[in-house]
Amino acid sequence: MMLVTKYVITSSESNILPSDIAMKIYGSKYEVNVKETCFGVVINGEEEVINALIKEIRALDPAGIFIKDRGFPPGDPRRCRGRRGGGARPGFYMIESESKMLPMISRALAWEGDIPAIPEKKKPLPIKRLEEIVKEGLS
Repeated sequence: MMLVTKYVITSSESNILPSDIAMKIYGSKYEVNVKETCFGVVINGEEEVINALIKEIRALDPAGIFIKDRGFPPGDPRRCRGRRGGGARPGFYMIESESKMLPMISRALAWEGDIPAIPEKKKPLPIKRLEEIVKEGLS
């Protein structure tokens, strides 16, 4: 039995709120610990249970719900703000900056249509042709 902890983060453009995800988990058959945050929820439990739960949660909005591993369970004294005297949790600012990119990623994942063609890279000018141009310019 391996315990894992994951963030379930919602894009700001998603119609799904962190509280919706928390309520889905509370109403599920799964035995997990849940902590709601401003970005989503933190879930902790057995790996197989968490993986099954994540599949159900992502089905709510496949392009707007993102999963990230977390090294410590909720309330762990090594990371708990209450035991450290307050302030932002280590890693908060990284999640904050990553969450600003999620709306663009969500739109790209949800976009349906033709994939734009990648333009071919122009080949560099051959040295012989460059020498000819220089000679013509000097004449």
